[in-house]
Amino acid sequence: MNFKDLPNKTLIEDKDIDWDDLGAGVKRKVMPFDEHLMLVKVSFQKGAIGTIHNHPHLQLSYVAKGSFEVTMGDDKKILNEGDIFFAPTRVYHGVVCLEAGLLIDIFNPHREDFL
Repeated sequence: MNFKDLPNKTLIEDKDIDWDDLGAGVKRKVMPFDEHLMLVKVSFQKGAIGTIHNHPHLQLSYVAKGSFEVTMGDDKKILNEGDIFFAPTRVYHGVVCLEAGLLIDIFNPHREDFL
């Protein structure tokens, strides 16, 4: 399934959406979205890095699998399966994967740059 088809779908099976290989041990899968809300799965191999960045979107991330050192502004903390982090608008944040893992990211509004 192409991501351009997603806004028209309300019931989506994971197997129908391909991973986008971002390189350096990171893959992304854009799930359902509209102009207000987007869910993205991000898979990390051990040692992979989610580079420090910021954006105008609100972001809520759920650690579905693995372990991550998360940087949020000036704070760092190790988060494990079941933990979450919230990235407010324009706050610099990033991750280092300590144990192969999966983040479930929710953005408001949707990330046009992912499309």
